[in-house]
Amino acid sequence: MSVRDNAAVIQLYTLLESRYALRVIWALSDGHPQTFRLLQDSVGGVTPNTLNTRLKELRAARLVDHAGEGYRLTSQGAELARRLTEVQLFAGKWAHQQARAAANPPPVRNPAA
Repeated sequence: MSVRDNAAVIQLYTLLESRYALRVIWALSDGHPQTFRLLQDSVGGVTPNTLNTRLKELRAARLVDHAGEGYRLTSQGAELARRLTEVQLFAGKWAHQQARAAANPPPVRNPAA
């Protein structure tokens, strides 16, 4: 991976780490446009000011667009949402393994023995 590619990854992660950014993407990932109010309800717990800021950032990044019927993912945003589904699948498997490991901890060895 080149330095330029690394910079792009860091730039995208920085955007996605912003509070509620991923929730906005998830909320719009079903392909149905949402009004500001509906999106606020879908995301849950976000103030209008924070949602407005996140939408401006996601629109500037060309991941979200606004049409007459509401906010929606752009083609790039939809591709990102599809790829995030892979992370979701990984997270489910990982959480299952973590729970199994917690239920069956390795035996503690006595270092003095």
